[in-house]
Amino acid sequence: MLLDNFSTWWQGLELLSKIYWLITIPFSILFVIELVMAFFGAGSDSGGFDASGDADASIDIDDGISFQLITLKNLVAFFTIFGWIGLACIDSQLSIPTTIIISTTCGLLMMILMASIYYFMGRLSESGNLEINRAIGVKATVYLPVPPRRQGAGKIQIKLQGLRTLDVVTDEEETIPTGSLCEVVGILSDEILLVRKL
Repeated sequence: MLLDNFSTWWQGLELLSKIYWLITIPFSILFVIELVMAFFGAGSDSGGFDASGDADASIDIDDGISFQLITLKNLVAFFTIFGWIGLACIDSQLSIPTTIIISTTCGLLMMILMASIYYFMGRLSESGNLEINRAIGVKATVYLPVPPRRQGAGKIQIKLQGLRTLDVVTDEEETIPTGSLCEVVGILSDEILLVRKL
């Protein structure tokens, strides 16, 4: 019975309404999922990534967190608002061009709003000064091999107030090769850490 009612309702829609509904329903579901994940702390853009690449210098938090307009979250927000506003315009019997212009504008405004919120939240959550003592006990990935018995410095990539590449030495008897996991066990200076291989 419910399926028959849905089929009748769907067949009675115009093509533009069908397009808007096909956009609105899945993106609204994704939007709700994102909100739930964000509420429980699982939706952060900055968490849970592995570092790789050829960066050779520290990433300075003072350089700023970039304003990112095109992200998955922002696109989901765009299509959710685009869809619902479009359906509201169709229900108000506005013309097709007017409907598309209004829904697109509202979607873009939502994207800008979301990007601004994440940008300013990111700026508030990061500190400009590196608190090096927080590094003790943190696990990191060896970026440049660490020579044994403090015979030279290597480099690690570590998540410490953002991703950073820092100089390290070790008391291990063998070189800690690139790609190995290690743990910070001491601080020799503001720029050199002591690590051990895991």
